[in-house]
Amino acid sequence: MHLIGFLLIGVVAGWLAGKLMQGGGFGFWGDMVVGVVGAFVGGFLFRLLGIGGAEGGLIGSLVVAVIGAVVLLFVIRLVKRA
Repeated sequence: MHLIGFLLIGVVAGWLAGKLMQGGGFGFWGDMVVGVVGAFVGGFLFRLLGIGGAEGGLIGSLVVAVIGAVVLLFVIRLVKRA
């Protein structure tokens, strides 16, 4: 069940990040990849800053994943422009 929950959080985070970044998204699979990778990026950034965001349960994990996915989308768009 943990893997399914992780993937669902990734899908929702990727979708929300696409909406927040005013993008059309990357489709279901692309949003899932952006959300899952964004969750890792968000977790890394939060640990780097000494912030414990994922201890908030489902909502905390979703917030960390969305922030990570937004950062990831920002970096992807910077690279695409270059």
